[in-house]
Amino acid sequence: MSRWQNYHSPHSLDEALTLLHDYGDRARIVAGGTDLILDMQADVAESVEALVDVTAIAGFDAIHMDADGRIVLGAGVTHDQIEHNPLIRAGGVCLVESCGVVGGPQVRNVATIGGNVAHALPAADGTIGLLALGAEVQICTWSATGYECEWKPLLAIFAGPGRNTLTHDQLLSAFRFRPTADGEGSAFSRIMRPQGVALPVLGLAARLHLDESRRRIVQAAIAIGPAGPIPFRATDAEDVLTSATIYDEAALSAAVAAAQAQAKLRTSKHRASAEYRHEMIDVLLRRVLPGAFQRAGGIAGATLP
Repeated sequence: MSRWQNYHSPHSLDEALTLLHDYGDRARIVAGGTDLILDMQADVAESVEALVDVTAIAGFDAIHMDADGRIVLGAGVTHDQIEHNPLIRAGGVCLVESCGVVGGPQVRNVATIGGNVAHALPAADGTIGLLALGAEVQICTWSATGYECEWKPLLAIFAGPGRNTLTHDQLLSAFRFRPTADGEGSAFSRIMRPQGVALPVLGLAARLHLDESRRRIVQAAIAIGPAGPIPFRATDAEDVLTSATIYDEAALSAAVAAAQAQAKLRTSKHRASAEYRHEMIDVLLRRVLPGAFQRAGGIAGATLP
């Protein structure tokens, strides 16, 4: 049985969006194919009339710094590219760490960050890293007079587990974030269950910005997944950290309790129980927050793990 009838490899956004518009809901976008093709083979994803391969579009595999000092990644950038790119290694360590644990080397060589996000799974490692960095996503939409592109907050495209908000004549084309600067640091860690491939039980990334004393956190972003139907920002834990007069054991413990209380955890027979994940929030925050704090040049106000 054929999973698709036509395969297109457009070389421009205009060509890709025109194809998507013309086919309507009878086409699917493909890049690395590490999710979509396997889902089709397993009958999780339906067969379609056409696949539109976006990997040949100019700029989709590029990483650069824009005029405003933000790091921009094309949607077709692979996890391997991210893992070894000097711009991201310097200004987005948590993204390097999160993309570096996706699958194995063969998967990371072809799987793209755009596919990781568009697949809309709340545990997606690359998504968790981008969310902690405060990334935006560029959405391009077909128009009879020419396509239009708009930057939106990353969470704007998530509708639920495995569901995004993109229409049939839209695609995501790029991501951007401000790199960590002096007094800032980020980190990522996850608990995984090896099962032929590494299944994430829980992943957590954080970005911290310290004041001049290097003892107090003035801005924090903590992303956890899966901790709800879409990738999750632990805003209550962030508020605890930025409200504390100093980063110490008491602040860390309070942040853990806040994150555990806010997260919406569930039991998965393939991964872990909700109770286990609850405990792993504690474990991961006690790995990630000290790591990000140290990378920001922090001076601990008390003995920390």
